[in-house]
Parts: sequence; structure tokens; C-alpha cells
Amino acid sequence: MSDALKALGETIQAALQGAVEEAYVAYGELNVVAKAERILDVLTHLRDDPACQFICFIDITATDYPQREQRFDVVYHLLSPKLNQRVRIKAAVGEDEAIASAVGLWPASDWFERETYDLFGVLFSGHPDLRRILTDYGFEGHPLRKDFPMTGYVEVRYDDIEKRVVYEPVKLNQEFRQFDFLSPWEGAAPQGLPGDEKAKGQ
Repeated sequence: MSDALKALGETIQAALQGAVEEAYVAYGELNVVAKAERILDVLTHLRDDPACQFICFIDITATDYPQREQRFDVVYHLLSPKLNQRVRIKAAVGEDEAIASAVGLWPASDWFERETYDLFGVLFSGHPDLRRILTDYGFEGHPLRKDFPMTGYVEVRYDDIEKRVVYEPVKLNQEFRQFDFLSPWEGAAPQGLPGDEKAKGQ
């Protein structure tokens, strides 16, 4: 199977010179690294070429690498029911760059692109309705970015007096602590807990 995927990757790379930077097999799946400005050429070829036939759209998401100049990898997953094969396509984009929307190729990608925009802040040019889909109106930031605080910026609660939902800045009731695990008051001592010697005798 990996030989067939490797051969398919070589075929794709040869057919899309200048659009595909790399094609390789990892963990039993074909991975194609595409240039962001040519992503529609790559996706169209994978869908329409008789050697590929990746007609079934599965998913679009992103991965965040804050230390890179092109911060995000936009990741597409496609399936070929005819060939019983899957392919993962990755394209790197910067924080303020946009990548072309795939809605014209697969209408089902609409909400997936909205989700990727909402959670990562990736922009899709040509999308018919690029707005948030999971977070609330007026939400600040993008929750799946690695620099987004785990507590978020606001907390939501229902106020019984005002009879409405109230948004407030996050307040941590306990200050950040440095735990000293060598202290018997903070946790188990290095030698273990009393009674551990009984388990060793069994």
C-alpha cells in the first residue's frame, strides 16, 4: 500500500510542478505539501485527474506554529472512494495572508473554512460568508492559537438579579503557585508514602 501511495505522490508531484513542493508517505497516508497561492490548482487536479479521483471532501483545519514566519499550515483531507485512498494537503500561510477558498470546488468546505477562521484566524479569500461559527458575537481572539490564554479573556454567567447573561473579565480566585513537591506538605515525598513498603512485599 505504501508503494502505491509513494507512486501516486510522485505522479502528483510530476503533474503539478511549481505547485507541489513535496509529496511523501507518513503513518500510512499520503501527504502533499502545496504552495498556498496554487492551492486551487492542486485541489482541482486531485479531484478531477483520473489517477487521483479524490472527489470526497473530508475536512479543513489548521496547525499553529507561532515561531515560524508563515505561522499556519492549512490542512485539507480528501478521500478517493474509487481508489480507497486518502490524501492530506498542507499549505503554509502567514498570519495576515489569505488562502483561496475551496467552496467553489466543494460546497461542503464552507463551514469548515468558517471554523478554521474562527478558531485560528486563517483568512479564506473568495469565501461567500466568512464569519465566526462556534464562538459568540464580539468574541476576542482565536481560541486554538497557541498564544491564546487558557482562561480566555471573559467569563460568562447568568445573573439572577439582572435576569440576563453577563460577560465579565476573567478573575482567577487563586494566584499562580509554585509547588514544592519535595515538601511533605505539598505532595508525596521522594521516598514514597507510608504503607508503600507493604506493596513491595507482595
